[in-house]
Amino acid sequence: MDISGVVTLKKGKDHSVERFHPWIFSGAIQRQTGTPADGQWVEAQSASGKTLGFGHYQEGSITVRLLSFGDVRPASDFYVTRIKTALALRAAAGLPNQNTNAFRLIHGEGDGLPGLIVDYYDNAAVVQSHSYGMHADRLQIANAIQEVFGDSCRAIYYRSQISGKQQTSQQPEYLLGHKEMPAIITEYGSRFYVNWEEGQKTGFFLDQRENRELLKSFCHGKSVLNTFCYTGGFSVTALKGGARVVHSVDASEKAVHLTEKNLTLNGFDPVENSCHAIDTFDFLKDKDGIYDVIVLDPPAFAKHRDARHQAVRGYQRLNTEALKVIKKGGILFTFSCSQVVDRQLFYNTIVSSAIQSGRQIKVLHHLSQPADHPVSIFHPEGEYLKGLVLYVE
Repeated sequence: MDISGVVTLKKGKDHSVERFHPWIFSGAIQRQTGTPADGQWVEAQSASGKTLGFGHYQEGSITVRLLSFGDVRPASDFYVTRIKTALALRAAAGLPNQNTNAFRLIHGEGDGLPGLIVDYYDNAAVVQSHSYGMHADRLQIANAIQEVFGDSCRAIYYRSQISGKQQTSQQPEYLLGHKEMPAIITEYGSRFYVNWEEGQKTGFFLDQRENRELLKSFCHGKSVLNTFCYTGGFSVTALKGGARVVHSVDASEKAVHLTEKNLTLNGFDPVENSCHAIDTFDFLKDKDGIYDVIVLDPPAFAKHRDARHQAVRGYQRLNTEALKVIKKGGILFTFSCSQVVDRQLFYNTIVSSAIQSGRQIKVLHHLSQPADHPVSIFHPEGEYLKGLVLYVE
């Protein structure tokens, strides 16, 4: 890798890096040598001149995202080695397997590659860059995926998802092969349409796979409401678990259509299991005592700390309404994917909702993201998905 400059930290600001935290903030930098541009590789040094690691430069709050620690420069096979390591972790977690052929291959900092997401759908990889560095290295990344997977990877699709003062002009494109949309994946034996060319993120929310599977055990003979349904993942798995009826709700008509298609794909009737394009709060208004099981899986209510207070109020209101209307002895699956709302804050918010609902609530499960969305022990910020399974007396 070509190194375009050196970033030297202020005295005492190297401790987090020596503990393998991958972010170097602008306020920790004493000086820079060279004139690195956004996306270029730089070397990070301590105030005493010790090489701490190498990473991508990007002007902003997080100025350097470290991909390598120590004084050894990343070699030309850097991405190949990282992808092999990531694939070994997935294999240890039993992915892929004969019942599940879609998984997250690269999960940013959790796999030592800040700014990079790669989801693998059967024989295609969808690559997302969240930093200028990963955008600049996209061809090297695609070549590395192809080298590791060989003929089993027939398509690599790329899209840029960079937040910053400038957006890239890069249009989504195939870096290898092509795939007719939608594709079909398998998850615990259920089948789902995935369209990474038009869908949100990479086309499917793989991070709820284990939580969807857990839902099955609570659904036999039950009436189920799946809110913020998107492609209907929880709806399909609830029916696979023997639910008597499932209703799906999303404000997006496109999402409702996707849910209907996935219900049909799995042999379920979208008329009997109706789907509704309506705001969840509006839908819940007159649903007292109808549902045995309710799933609340909203999009991130806050993506920045400035919006955290408003997000907490949103989660509180949503959960209060659901707890009020759910049947006696009901089960509530409730989630937050807002990274800035940590696990304790989310739990406290649900406690507040329980108090407002006036009902006795028991916690059955604490939920998180699955093994293919790993969290580095040195980067706790990587834990974004948190959830609870509640029993409502």
